[in-house]
This record gives sequence, structure tokens and C-alpha cells, in this order.
Amino acid sequence: MPVVVAAVLYGAVPAAIVGGLGDFLGAIMFPIGPYFPGFTLTAALTGLVWGVFLHKRQTMARIGGAVAVNQLVLSLLLNTLWISVLYGAPYGSLFLTRTISTAVMIAVQVVTIGLMTKVLGHFGRKAAV
Repeated sequence: MPVVVAAVLYGAVPAAIVGGLGDFLGAIMFPIGPYFPGFTLTAALTGLVWGVFLHKRQTMARIGGAVAVNQLVLSLLLNTLWISVLYGAPYGSLFLTRTISTAVMIAVQVVTIGLMTKVLGHFGRKAAV
């Protein structure tokens, strides 16, 4: 969620930096496995997508578009590739097993980010007054 907040408030490039830096620092401070820069690239691209779609205009269509690109392209396609490369698992098998979690995450993110952008918009209007 910090990446989405950065995207809404500051735009695509700052959100990409927050995403990439957050992934890198998380991997260094709380390692779960070997560091793999592909996931950092995906995290930065995710921030970029949030910023392109949500900076200054947060409609449900834009939220849905950002969630779709992030979940279907970056998470399902690209992260599945990184997992396949990192662990030597067959891409097709990984892809199939990750489709259900991706579908669930699409629904969860549309709802939570929709609510969050309304709250951010409310605070933004108060600050501007």
C-alpha cells in the first residue's frame, strides 16, 4: 500500500522508486531466500503502473486498469517467470497454480485501493483548503 500512496500523491517515478527500494530493502533486511533483482524490477514497474493510472485521477475504471495490469502482466506473467528462473520450475505449471491467487488478489485490490483512494482524496482536499 505505501507504493499506491506514493503513486496517488506523487506520481509514477516516485512510486517506482518506492516500490523498487522497498523490495530491495525488504530483501536485505528480512531475507526469505536469495536476493533476485527480477522481483525488484517487478516491484518498481508495479509502482510505475500505479502512478501512471492513479496520479491525479482515481476512478474505478483507472483502479481496475491498474490492478489488471499489475496482477495479470506483472504478477502473473513476470513474477511467474522469475520464480521459474530462480527455482527451475516449469513455467506452465507455475502459471496455472498462480491463476487462482491472482483472481482473488484482483478482487481484493480493487476494493481496498478503491476505498484507500477515497480516503486519500478526502485528506488531500482538507489539506488544500
